[in-house]
Amino acid sequence: MKKRALICGVSGQDGAYLSKHLLNKGYEVVGTSRNAEQSAFSNLKALGVEQSIDTLSMDPSDFASVISVLKKIEPTEIYNLSGQSSVSLSFSQPTETFKSIVIATLNILEGMRAIDNTCKFYNAASSEIFGDTGGKKANENTMFNPLSPYGVAKAAAVWNVRNYRKSYGLYACSGILFNHESPLRPINFVTRKIVHTACQIKLGNADTLEMGNLEIRRDWGWAPEYVEAMHEMLQIESPKDFIIATGETSSLKDFVQTTFEILNLNWKEHVTVNKKYFRPNELLENRADPRKAKRELGWSARLKMRAIIEKLVESELQNSNKENIDKRLAAKG
Repeated sequence: MKKRALICGVSGQDGAYLSKHLLNKGYEVVGTSRNAEQSAFSNLKALGVEQSIDTLSMDPSDFASVISVLKKIEPTEIYNLSGQSSVSLSFSQPTETFKSIVIATLNILEGMRAIDNTCKFYNAASSEIFGDTGGKKANENTMFNPLSPYGVAKAAAVWNVRNYRKSYGLYACSGILFNHESPLRPINFVTRKIVHTACQIKLGNADTLEMGNLEIRRDWGWAPEYVEAMHEMLQIESPKDFIIATGETSSLKDFVQTTFEILNLNWKEHVTVNKKYFRPNELLENRADPRKAKRELGWSARLKMRAIIEKLVESELQNSNKENIDKRLAAKG
């Protein structure tokens, strides 16, 4: 029987790439957003998959909405990628962050338990649950120590998943994903901001890039690869949580310097630090040990930081050229 996947939060970066990956695997894909009728689904359009999936409105924080969709779709796999996804925004919107992540995850788990516990469930967790590990690599058994409302919410969601797995025998697992980038990242994410602004400087449309703390260190991966791991996590016999990362950590300064270097620019001539971009409680460094994913899923990251930046720069320049051509055509009328 053809597998049917329900992707909650299909309009985001990961939802779009996962949709494309599952369609290529022969899945029937249904995606949800809070208001499907008004959503532009620009990421799905960018990947050319919008017409290949069905979309529905669902508010994961509303249990009745969740139950209604689960009964209608009867999915074989559920991927929960929904929720407020900005760490910095979580400091100003902690209640919404908690509601959209913790309550939403709990509602889906309860819906599965009430209707059909044979469905498999993937929960999108985050490296933010670990906080600062003091230079040590986090593995699946590392103690949680979140430093943001976003991290706290993601940690609570992971514990909910583990509790339902042990208490009710649900096939439920969490992918603890470290930072993963793509051209579909919104401009408010720091990696997209860096690449976009650097390219605009190269094209003569900007002169300065304002940044926050350049000393933070992260493990950056490639989003299209990470959704492959999400799918693989639901194909093994018993549900387990996995860290998904490259295993290599670099500073934000390294990311900035490499971006400008690829564009043949001197970053020191264009980058300024503005403390308004510093977070109230900054996670200075995260490191990952993704060996379990390689050993049990056969998954490992293929692209590392420089190759990722090269792809981001190439995409940004292509988009800028297309925009310039469109503007010239529009001017000609």
